[in-house]
Amino acid sequence: MGSGFDRDADEFARGARAIVVLPDQGGASRDADARLEETAGLAAAIGIEVVDRVPLRVRTPRPATLIGGGQVEALREKVETLGATLAVFDSALTPVQQRNLETGLGCKVIDRTGLILEIFGERARTAEGRLQVELAHLDYQSSRLVRSWTHLERQRGGFGFLGGPGETQIEADRRMIRDRMARLRRELDQVSRTRTLHRDRRQRAPWPVIALVGYTNAGKSTLFNRLTGADVMAENLLFATLDPTLRQISLPGIDKAILSDTVGFVSELPTQLVAAFKATLEEVISADLLIHVRDIAHPDSEAQRADVESVLSEIGVDAETPRLEAWNKLDALGDDQREQIMGEVAGRGDVVALSALTGEGADRLVDVAARQLTAGHRRYTLSLDPGDGAGAAWLYQHGDVVDHWIDADGAHYDVRLAPSDFERFNSR
Repeated sequence: MGSGFDRDADEFARGARAIVVLPDQGGASRDADARLEETAGLAAAIGIEVVDRVPLRVRTPRPATLIGGGQVEALREKVETLGATLAVFDSALTPVQQRNLETGLGCKVIDRTGLILEIFGERARTAEGRLQVELAHLDYQSSRLVRSWTHLERQRGGFGFLGGPGETQIEADRRMIRDRMARLRRELDQVSRTRTLHRDRRQRAPWPVIALVGYTNAGKSTLFNRLTGADVMAENLLFATLDPTLRQISLPGIDKAILSDTVGFVSELPTQLVAAFKATLEEVISADLLIHVRDIAHPDSEAQRADVESVLSEIGVDAETPRLEAWNKLDALGDDQREQIMGEVAGRGDVVALSALTGEGADRLVDVAARQLTAGHRRYTLSLDPGDGAGAAWLYQHGDVVDHWIDADGAHYDVRLAPSDFERFNSR
């Protein structure tokens, strides 16, 4: 029963002709066309064919359908004319609204949260990523139950829900979902403990951690590949990267650092995903430096910046964590825009303009990141046993050794270190 059901859901998602609907309730800080383009891109990311994009002005949200009755009728005619089998609403829908809209439009309806969860379910590759997606999906579905969940004794890789309805055995299904979620949380707790052990080991090593963060499709993975020589998937595709990737890099004055590429953020990121992916984003929470990669050519670049900062705050990133903005995609700007951007950057020490695609500005980003990491260094005098070669090597790798001498009391080093590195050295 499970395998046939899964195949139907995948075929529905891949073969769907969809209209994208943007219910504009006013007061939005985003460009409507850019928002529709983004949602269409999200749908295309899982193979859905977008046949029309419809902005709707909603003056008074209706509890039953969100949009007005006349708008529902107009959309139904559009669905029938275009042969659409799916309507994607770029907003959050309650279970009642979703069900009523499906009846009124005569096609399947999903909201923004459901669409993003669908993408994550298809893209997650590691065991941890699949666990996180399944947990987020079950949390979302627990209040909707648009199908029977009697297949949950078998673990799946991706958890789509674009298939048909089936609201049988509601209480039994809810109990199965609760039990499954409890098991998933236990498994993720174990993954989190393992990750913490690895992170503690790096702290003792110790190497500074630099985390790339930013809106989805801002170019983080392209920049990551540029700086590390890695081959992380980097395409002009929303949510091309889900699972975090860590690589070792060298910076001026810093022998080794860890660079982390993380999942891209998006406006109105589902709360279920924020909670589920918090373990994955622990590298961001504990990072010594955040490089916020921005698509400076995007019309909503400033709004995207606010969305990223909001998610960072939600997952518990300290507001005092040093930040550096990388204004990416210079190659996509016209001459006038480029001149304006370069003028803005010239007067700021916390921003670097670059093109991760061509490499322009990448060297400057590395230099500025190194200066950020070493800006708070202080001068310390440390004494070691003459035979402590590992300790001496560590000081040369992670600090600036100003002077060195040996006397009857041991080997002494006059060195500039970050206070955090000084603490790490003393606790090694």
